[in-house]
Amino acid sequence: MAGKRVRIGRKFQPKKCAKRCKGDNNDRISELPDDILVTILHLLPMKAAARTSILSSRWINLWKNISSLDFDAEIALVKIADDPKLSNEESLKYVRWVNCVLQSHKASPLKEFRVCFDLGRTFKYAITQWLEFAFARNVERLELDFSPRTCRVGTVDDTCYVFPNKFLKRPSQSSSVNFRSLKELSLKSVIVTREAVEFFLHNCPLLEKLVVSYTCQLSNLEVCGSSLALKHLELKHCYGLKSVKVSAPNLTSLSIPKVEGLLLENFPSLVKVSVTCIIDRYSVKNLLPTLSCCIFQLETLILTLDDDGEDIFLPTFPQLPKLKKLVIYYWVDGEQSLMGLTSLIRASPNLQEFVLRLTVWDYLRSDEEVKNSIKFPHEHLKVVMFCGYCGRSSDAELVGYILDNCVALEKLVIDPRYPFFLRGTPSDTELVEEQTSRDYAKQQLEAQVPQHIEFVIH
Repeated sequence: MAGKRVRIGRKFQPKKCAKRCKGDNNDRISELPDDILVTILHLLPMKAAARTSILSSRWINLWKNISSLDFDAEIALVKIADDPKLSNEESLKYVRWVNCVLQSHKASPLKEFRVCFDLGRTFKYAITQWLEFAFARNVERLELDFSPRTCRVGTVDDTCYVFPNKFLKRPSQSSSVNFRSLKELSLKSVIVTREAVEFFLHNCPLLEKLVVSYTCQLSNLEVCGSSLALKHLELKHCYGLKSVKVSAPNLTSLSIPKVEGLLLENFPSLVKVSVTCIIDRYSVKNLLPTLSCCIFQLETLILTLDDDGEDIFLPTFPQLPKLKKLVIYYWVDGEQSLMGLTSLIRASPNLQEFVLRLTVWDYLRSDEEVKNSIKFPHEHLKVVMFCGYCGRSSDAELVGYILDNCVALEKLVIDPRYPFFLRGTPSDTELVEEQTSRDYAKQQLEAQVPQHIEFVIH
C-alpha cells in the first residue's frame, strides 16, 4: 500500500541556505552572552565542552569557566577491565588529563568536582593536589571514586589512597581549607577514618549527602546531632565496621551494611532505607526492632539478603502501610525456593514496584511443572522486575505467584543478563548462559502472561 502523501505549506518549508546565510550572521549562538554560553557548555560532557574551543576565538576560553568538573573515563575503565595490562598506561593518561584541565580552569566557586578512576597511593601526590584545587574553589559536590571497573570483593588494601589528615583542621587551627560550602561528599575506595567522617559531619554545616564505601578503617561510627543538615547517608562495603549509631532528624534516606550493632533513632523524615542482613530467623527478627522507629513511614525498602544455604525464611513482618517500592538483592546457591519473599509483598498492601536482583552461583534448571498454592490478592502492585532469572523451577514459581495474585500488574520485566554487580564485559560462556536463561524464560512464562500485561525479556 502506498504511503499517504503529505503536503507542507510554503511558509513552513526551509529556505535555501544562499538566501538566509550572509557572512557570519548565521552564527547566532556566538552572539549570546558569555554566561548563557557557559550554561550551555555545562550541559555537555566535559571533553565535549573543551572541544568547543576550536570553533573560533570567541570560544577558546569559554569552557574554562564551567562550574562542574566531572572527570568521567568510562571508556578507559572498560578497556582496563578487558585487558588489565593497560591499567598503568590508562592511569597515566587520566592523571595528565586532570592536571591539564586544572591548569587552565578559572571558575570559582566550583559546584561539582568528580574524579572516577581506578587510582591508588601511586598517584597520591596528584590526588592531594586535586583536593587542594577543589577546596580552594569552595566546592559544593565532591566525589572521589577509585573503585576498579570490575567488582573485586575485599579490594581495600594498603594500595588505596588515604584521605590526608592535613585537611582535617578546624579554622581555629590555621587551616587554609574552608568546608562550609560542601553539600555532598562521596568517598569510594578511599581509606578514611572515623575521625575524618565525624569531622566532615560537624564542620560542614551544609552537608546534605555523605557516601562512604570500600574502606577498611571504620570500626565504630556515630552520625548524631540535632543540628545536622544531613539528608542522605550511604555506608557500603565498610569492611571492619562493627557498630553504627545514627540520629539525624533531617535524614530521608539511609543505607547501612551488615553490622553487629545498629542503633537508629530520631527519624521523623526517613522514607528510604537500605540494609543488609543474613537470611535466618534470628538476624531478620532482630532487624525489625531496629527499624521500628521508621518502619511505618517507609516508602522505599532495599534489602540485601545473604544466603545461609537454606530456603528463605522471613518472619511475619509488621504492616508497611506506606511502602511503594521494594528492592531485594539475594545471592542463592542451587534450587532454594524464593517464596519466602512473598511475606514482604503481603506485608506491603500499597506496594507499586517490586525489584528482585538475584545472583545464582549454581544453575540447576528443571523442566518440572510448577504449581502455586498461595492465594493472596494484591491490589496495587503494578511493576515487577526480576533480574537474574535463569530458569530454575523456583524462579518460575515466584513469577507464577505474582501473576496469580497481583491483579493490578501492568508490566513484568525479566532480565537474565550478567550479574548486576560485575561491571566487566561478559565472557562468551556467560553470554551463552544469558541466552539459555532467555530461552527458559520465554518457554516457562510467555504463555502464562495475560495480554494486558507488558512482558519484557532483556
